[in-house]
Amino acid sequence: MFKRIFASLIAMLMLAGAAATLSACNTVEGAGKDIQSGGKAIKDEANEHK
Repeated sequence: MFKRIFASLIAMLMLAGAAATLSACNTVEGAGKDIQSGGKAIKDEANEHK
């Protein structure tokens, strides 16, 4: 039960973050920078857990 609630909460937070990021992109260049910074954050997080 707790895992299901926690997973739902995480999914909602991720969707809210994605919506905020995408709404901030006014140009293709801005979208590219947002995607690049998101990739860097994922890469950094993965390196921390090696």
